[in-house]
Amino acid sequence: MDEKLLKTYSKNQLALRNGQDKDEIWCGYNGYIYELTYSRMWANGTHYEHWAGQDLTAELADAPHNADVFKKFKIVGKLEK
Repeated sequence: MDEKLLKTYSKNQLALRNGQDKDEIWCGYNGYIYELTYSRMWANGTHYEHWAGQDLTAELADAPHNADVFKKFKIVGKLEK
């Protein structure tokens, strides 16, 4: 992955990719934005008590899995700092 080619998105732009406002379902983790649109686990932009369109970095500590789960999703951009 060439990070120079990744577009940077603001938290407001990420928030629109929640499965409700736009068709895309994205979430942020560790500075990157991941495409979750085609994951059955994220249907309608929700996954258990988590919502798409936001940075989920802090919430991973409460998840029953580790960060390796993000390896199966495509990185579509970087989250603006």
